[in-house]
Amino acid sequence: MRDAVIVQAVRTPNGKGRDRGALTGVHPVELLGHTLRELIDRSDVDPSAVDDVIGGCVEQVGEQAKNITRWAWLTAGLPESVPATTVDRQCGSSQQAVHFAAQGVLSGAYEMAVACGVESMSRVPMGSHTPPGTDPFGPGIVQRYPGGLVHPGISAELVAAQWSLSRAEMDAYAATSHQKAAAAYAEGRLRSEIVPVSTTRGTVTADESVRPDATPESLSKLRPAFADPEVSDRFPQIEWSVTAGNSSPLSDGASAVLITTSANAHRLGLKPLARLHSFAAAGADPLLMLTGIIPATEQVLRRAGLELSDIDLFEVSEAFASVVLAWLKETGADTEKVNVNGGAIALGHPVGASGTRLMASLVHSMRGRGARYGLQTMCEAGGLANATILEALY
Repeated sequence: MRDAVIVQAVRTPNGKGRDRGALTGVHPVELLGHTLRELIDRSDVDPSAVDDVIGGCVEQVGEQAKNITRWAWLTAGLPESVPATTVDRQCGSSQQAVHFAAQGVLSGAYEMAVACGVESMSRVPMGSHTPPGTDPFGPGIVQRYPGGLVHPGISAELVAAQWSLSRAEMDAYAATSHQKAAAAYAEGRLRSEIVPVSTTRGTVTADESVRPDATPESLSKLRPAFADPEVSDRFPQIEWSVTAGNSSPLSDGASAVLITTSANAHRLGLKPLARLHSFAAAGADPLLMLTGIIPATEQVLRRAGLELSDIDLFEVSEAFASVVLAWLKETGADTEKVNVNGGAIALGHPVGASGTRLMASLVHSMRGRGARYGLQTMCEAGGLANATILEALY
């Protein structure tokens, strides 16, 4: 029976996604290309044996247009004979790339595939793919959702209201994310997953947004990020408690994983890090677009034949603190098992790269802690979510 295993997983540090961020001087094609080159070098495989490269990217426009995954592979000096494609499932794009790559390996269509992702939010800002005056939804969506859709920040406020999450709870959660990340760096726990990036201003070796001094008190001084009187009229339940401090920052980064069968890994002398055990994708209300991780978690556990208590580690996308807190309330998961090295609030959220960033973090955390099962889930714009369960192979 065929399986799909991860034999290598790497990511760049995440730079701040704004002018003068640590990685803003690096073209996104070069950023992903560097990551792919490092993935292949660390794996010590013949790159011509890769059957396909599947990349995630959200803003596929400008410097990230024209199938960025293909050009990243080629700029890394890797074989022209290997094809590549780029997918968009919003923030879960590169986690979906993992699903597609693993499904190809499981089916026998591939023997070896790469899943990866990239986003340079400093060079290609959010919203770049929707020029002013354009309508990406069409009249049918307007009719189905007559009040209009909202952006993720408003959705995060609606989640906070629906689950009765206070500003203090969200700030406390965000501060903990920074503290976990700072501890992980201090103890060297992130070294195995990070690929340093050379820039004209020096070599970047660490995530730029980690704030070791963040506290609930310091975060409480920040103003609400999305307060809007018109939105208040429409949604009077919103208390305006989402801030830049309890949200993930705009970020630049790339990440990649190499997937094959355990039999092929053995033949090539590779040591599998984890088996891709089960997959799920779910949809939810586009207004509460960030809640899809709740049904996705239920679905992937059911498919795996596992209980929540079987999972040793969780990686849950920290797009906003309210999202993870709502997920915790619904699932009852042990907070000590969630985002043990910090999450996107501290580490950053380069949207197209975040799926394989979380995957790299989960794989290496499982190995470092002797965990058997890990579960990853990503909230995604449009009311979507992916979930994946990994099983250790050591």
